[in-house]
Amino acid sequence: MPAVRIAKGIERGRPVTIVVDGQPVAAHEGETLAAALAAAGRTVLRHSPRAGTARGAFCLMGVCQECLVRVDGRLRQACRVGVADGQVVECRGSL
Repeated sequence: MPAVRIAKGIERGRPVTIVVDGQPVAAHEGETLAAALAAAGRTVLRHSPRAGTARGAFCLMGVCQECLVRVDGRLRQACRVGVADGQVVECRGSL
């Protein structure tokens, strides 16, 4: 999926860069990590430990745990974490 960003008519927070699986990803302050990853085309955030199937943001309100990733070394729900400049995110593999 190509990256998608709304650029016109929307006021955004200041641009920041997060590091996702070792790669820089552009984001904006005020976005959730799940929104920033989706806008960058990252829809698969992890794989289930049992079946190995792809998982990503589902409920986007912190109920389902499908968007679980490592943020600066801690397991967090991507839909409940705001982006911060220099944030390190690990999505690869199962958690």
